[in-house]
Amino acid sequence: MTGPAVGSAPTAQRAGFQPGADLGRPPAPTDLALPVIGAKLLTTADGTVARVADLPADTPWVPLGTLDGVPAWATDLATADGVPGRARGWASLAAEVPEPLATLAGRALAVVTWRRTHRWCGACRAELTDQPGETSRRCPDCGLYVPMQLSAAVLVAITRPGPSGRADELLLVRHATGPTGLWALVAGFVEAGETLEAAVHREVGEEVGLSVDGMAYFGSQPWAISGPGVLLAGFTARAADPLAEPVVDGRELTEARWFGLDALPAELPPAYSISRWLIDATATAGRR
Repeated sequence: MTGPAVGSAPTAQRAGFQPGADLGRPPAPTDLALPVIGAKLLTTADGTVARVADLPADTPWVPLGTLDGVPAWATDLATADGVPGRARGWASLAAEVPEPLATLAGRALAVVTWRRTHRWCGACRAELTDQPGETSRRCPDCGLYVPMQLSAAVLVAITRPGPSGRADELLLVRHATGPTGLWALVAGFVEAGETLEAAVHREVGEEVGLSVDGMAYFGSQPWAISGPGVLLAGFTARAADPLAEPVVDGRELTEARWFGLDALPAELPPAYSISRWLIDATATAGRR
């Protein structure tokens, strides 16, 4: 998703979430408000997004962009005392709201966490100052420029031909940490100096000992569970050797198995995740 240029005024007619760091005016009472408390978001009591008017008048706001043309703002709260609502993790919120709102909530977490952890210059220890119209800071003493950075990660849906006359098979894995009961996709973070495609080949080789070919880009999703500022890039691929069996690394994965596209397990990633989108799209394509 591409937002307006830095410093440009948002266009009210644009639908969906549009990131931005300079909305050109202070918050209005009816603007969207996304307070962050620790690693959680504060919503209204009924689970919907708050409005600026719901918080004290002296609340310090940080611009996030717009959602369906409505400006959205975040703030970092030390406590929820005196502020009505309920604190929720991003996964809980993303499971219930439309995708653009889930993306906005993830940006709120990312921006607030980045600001909280990047207050001081790492070179000379001076206090950083905000750059107008940008999600970035600069040191007034030594000039160090500190933009908010993203951590890229890849995940891949690997298929192979099924037994004669049967549907193709999809490789699913169980991770050693996180939601260990789910059958998910091979995934991992991109290393410095590495392309997305190279990261796919490396992660597949490291985690399950396989090689892939026929790789194709599927799509991407900002992801707020693995840490603020994570961007997931999804791919599809075919097993280079259709007879090869996965061998898990025993460190990141505990199990890996081929499943027929017509017999996938029930314990799959949540519907709001790109992992599930990839799995569903692969299964649909395999049934055509």
